[in-house]
Amino acid sequence: MKLPSIAALALVSLTAAGCVTATQDKENMLSAAGFQMRLANTPEKVASLQKLPPHKFTVQSQNGQPVFLYADPTVCGCLYVGTQENFQNYQQMAFQQRMVNEQQMTAMMNQQAAFDYSPWGDGPWGPMMPID
Repeated sequence: MKLPSIAALALVSLTAAGCVTATQDKENMLSAAGFQMRLANTPEKVASLQKLPPHKFTVQSQNGQPVFLYADPTVCGCLYVGTQENFQNYQQMAFQQRMVNEQQMTAMMNQQAAFDYSPWGDGPWGPMMPID
């Protein structure tokens, strides 16, 4: 196998792993928010799960109340079911996680901006110039 093929395969593997991790993180938040996980452990449940958009919320009405569904046919082969309150809890957790991620990104950017490149001198790229 040639080096470019190995690099491409590694990139695809890492991308797929990142998607699985992001989905698992989302599912952990769903559980923490009070959603109930129901396994698709019969052919009928699997067929029903396949009818829902994967990794997206849908809302249905049950006894006049909204029921929030999150289908995961790829990672757990399950359906998460929750109430309006569970969905609001999830939204709050997701918002807090986005804020934490933004703070971490800002801290990393500030750390990189503070790095002193002068000891490294000029290189094949030319003189080092700050990016504003």
